[in-house]
Amino acid sequence: MLQLQYIRDNKEEVIARLSVKNIDAKSSIEKILEIDSDRRKVQNELDTLLNEANILAKQIGELMKAGKKAEAEDMKNRSGALKETAKKLEDTLKGHEDDLQKTLVLLPNIPYKLVPKGKTPEENETVFTHGEIPILPQTAQPHWDLITKYDLIDFELGVKITGAGFPVYKNRGARLQRALINFFLDRATAAGYMEIQPPILVNEASGFGTGQLPDKEGQMYHVGVDNLYLIPTAEVPITNLYRDVILKASQLPVKNCGYTPCFRREAGAWGAHVRGLNRLHQFDKVEIVQLAHPDNSYAILEEMREYVAGILKELELPFRILRLCGGDMSFASAMTYDLEVYSGAQKRWLEVSSVSNFESFQSNRLKLRFKEAEGKPQLAHTLNGSALALPRIVAALLENNQTENGIRIPKALVPYTGFEMIN
Repeated sequence: MLQLQYIRDNKEEVIARLSVKNIDAKSSIEKILEIDSDRRKVQNELDTLLNEANILAKQIGELMKAGKKAEAEDMKNRSGALKETAKKLEDTLKGHEDDLQKTLVLLPNIPYKLVPKGKTPEENETVFTHGEIPILPQTAQPHWDLITKYDLIDFELGVKITGAGFPVYKNRGARLQRALINFFLDRATAAGYMEIQPPILVNEASGFGTGQLPDKEGQMYHVGVDNLYLIPTAEVPITNLYRDVILKASQLPVKNCGYTPCFRREAGAWGAHVRGLNRLHQFDKVEIVQLAHPDNSYAILEEMREYVAGILKELELPFRILRLCGGDMSFASAMTYDLEVYSGAQKRWLEVSSVSNFESFQSNRLKLRFKEAEGKPQLAHTLNGSALALPRIVAALLENNQTENGIRIPKALVPYTGFEMIN
């Protein structure tokens, strides 16, 4: 959530920067400032009234001590009238505050100055590429055929048990999943991230804190009886560990990582382009999260981007890094890098990681602050990244490494799988 004071001080800049996300925010900003102006007027009236009521209370006490009961009773009547007026003002103030909150939470985060203007993924900027595009023989198969050939994953059993988009991993497919999770976690902890094993169900306050609610409730699985949500990513519970927390500046940056299954409804997203592992309702992911000093958050974003790139290099996968344009960014992000691997048999790029800086957008909702040795608490910056999401990594590994004798396992992963080939 944007800070109200920032909107007051930088109205035109906020409108201009939100236009990079293709949002015409002028009417929303003007409405916010109008409600805020009315709220402050009522607050001033209420403060004046309460001050007058306090003065009357002291005077009533003095009159009672002096035995001037008649004058004290007159003042009590005046005090009673002030209290009635104050109650009406408090109700009006509460209404303005509620309206202000409802309007503010619908406003997306403003993009960072480096974010390019654009509406579609085709307008994202390619900032880095690595590796050679694999040239596979004509007989090469897409991963959905390979997983059947080598009996690694069963989509039909998943449909039987749950429904479409909930695969069953088995044999060396299950072992590969476990190997990748452990490989990603080991790399993260070696890089200084503290491992967290969080709940996979969160409450409304947690969903609001990281910006999933009220923006993405239609994409989340909701447990109605208990009013809980299945997490779309470990970012949600891990970042919410620090809700309503004031850290010391010396504690920053805070670095956490965690593995969780992730759940997304992905309504309306099905088709030939999302066949097999390309898009699922349930999938595994290791997430990295950092809480940073505002002065350092963009340097940390670059560090996180390079960290994910390093893992992809170890997996011997060709990849590219994109800086997302305004129209392709999430509601809460100030700047996002997507990392995509090349899928040899599908002959296209697959997104496997998003690394984002949310600046103070999430921390304002979370009331996540830090304090210098001297000075008032201020909002921290939050960042997160996929490191990594498994399904499309598995798809690319299977497709790019297929040979006549089976599927080759990258050298860095062999100690985790216990085998060098799937055959």
